[in-house]
Amino acid sequence: MKDLVEIIVKALVDYPEQVVITETSGESIMILEIRVSQEDVGKVIGKEGRIANAIRTVVKAAAAKTNKKVTVEILTNNDA
Repeated sequence: MKDLVEIIVKALVDYPEQVVITETSGESIMILEIRVSQEDVGKVIGKEGRIANAIRTVVKAAAAKTNKKVTVEILTNNDA
């Protein structure tokens, strides 16, 4: 799942070397945190959040086989 998100996000941004995906997994939930540079946040979110929603839809479809709920969060490298 992490690899899928990483491929998608790195294709969208200007600074792919700054993309960091953190996966936190529990029993029935998985959280994917996407960290990108400040300049690339808009590219990952898109107009009215369309790209972010598309990423979430793809991840949800891929996670359907694992019976886990997946949450995708988009952060900047400056956020703690």
